[in-house]
Amino acid sequence: MMRSLTAFAASMLAALALALPAPAHAQAAARLLPSGGFADLAERLSPAVVNIATSQNISGGRDVPRYPRGSPLERFNDNGDGAAPQINSLGSGFIIAPNGVVVTNNHVIEGADTIEVVLASGERMPAEIVGRDMATDLAVLRVRAHAPLPSVPWGNSDQARVGDLVIAIGNPFGLGGTVTLGIVSARNRNIDAGRYDDFIQTDAAINRGNSGGPLFNMQGEVIGVNTAIVSPTGGSVGVGFAMPTTLVRPVVDQILRFGEARRGWFGVRLTPVTPEIAERNNLPRVAGAVVTRVTPGGPAAAAGIRPGDIVVNFDGRDVADTRALTRMVADAPIGKTVAIRLLRGGRTVSVNARIERLDEGQLASAAQPDAAEPTPGPGARLTSGRVLGVSLAELNNDVRRRYDIAGAVSGLVVTAIDPLSDAHNKLEVGDVVVEMAFQEVDTVGEARALADRAEAAGRPLLVHVNRGGDMTFRSLRTRR
Repeated sequence: MMRSLTAFAASMLAALALALPAPAHAQAAARLLPSGGFADLAERLSPAVVNIATSQNISGGRDVPRYPRGSPLERFNDNGDGAAPQINSLGSGFIIAPNGVVVTNNHVIEGADTIEVVLASGERMPAEIVGRDMATDLAVLRVRAHAPLPSVPWGNSDQARVGDLVIAIGNPFGLGGTVTLGIVSARNRNIDAGRYDDFIQTDAAINRGNSGGPLFNMQGEVIGVNTAIVSPTGGSVGVGFAMPTTLVRPVVDQILRFGEARRGWFGVRLTPVTPEIAERNNLPRVAGAVVTRVTPGGPAAAAGIRPGDIVVNFDGRDVADTRALTRMVADAPIGKTVAIRLLRGGRTVSVNARIERLDEGQLASAAQPDAAEPTPGPGARLTSGRVLGVSLAELNNDVRRRYDIAGAVSGLVVTAIDPLSDAHNKLEVGDVVVEMAFQEVDTVGEARALADRAEAAGRPLLVHVNRGGDMTFRSLRTRR
């Protein structure tokens, strides 16, 4: 069988050689497979890619499984010296400056009590957190080295094209420095990870432990931070996602300068332009962002922007959709007055707005329902709680009236969403969570138990949602 496959492959290669002129064939082969493969590139880049080792002390002894007193296994109730039990995890990162500045994902270090950076040489160095940004899942660390460390340069992810070769280097499954090769499969992917979704999709193998590692172009420049995968098995199936450097680099620069990310704020709530809205407003294509709410006293209100306006151009750049406008506003310099072009009632309106600094509290208030939570009447019971950053309420007559939920619908209604949680931009206020992990949920206790189980296993929680009669699934990331 192997011989027949080999003969078949040889005949196919011969046919390809005959089909192409010799020079073109040679050029194509040279582009696809450089002489010596990618060994020189991998050898040059690997020393700047690091492993991130974290440990977290478990507090609350009653929550930790214990062996019975007097049992032969009682000695395993602690670490041998009476120390608190620990959770250890591994991830990846990369050095961007010889003085020890390391970039990784925030979820790699989230909740850690100690963080170590492990170089390709095996040297381990304690790391301190310079700052982190939960909205983009980025963190910047610093290590103190006795000599300059190897580092890698930033590249421009906007120049990456679908089909370009890329290399991912990281620490999958704690194995240590691992190099994988692939292409840019797609650009500008929205995977419902947050309000700044704009991922590069790649088929380079990315697995658990690769998070925080770099995605390189063929010039050896970092064009992305490997962050997530889509996989029914938990392993790579060729669908991985990297955060582009056009988003990463400004956040890292701000963290290094201020210790935090600082974003612009406009003071509007947005919804996408639909084909019907585009046709009604004589738009040549489905583009722009519809303003559904204007924050009183905010920059948009001061500029005279109204609900129903369609933002088509912001600071000289055309607005493709709501995600694009959100990015433009966030990236706008605080204090800058920007020109905005709107469509209002079929005519073009131009306004100027002064960008203010985003306060995460403003996002939190925006995530709340417009009206106050219902007050239960006599004999009524409103049971609610918070699970993975989502406020859930059990259904009763008052809640059903408040959120217009039919009597036949069962589950838990979403009443508020933490804007810094993974549920932000995935769930909406008024959604009814029908199932979690394929199990029906009717009480907050059931939801919390299923979320705790998924978190303990280090896996995402699959949520089945009823949104106005439409059923959909959402995957919520738990702490890793």
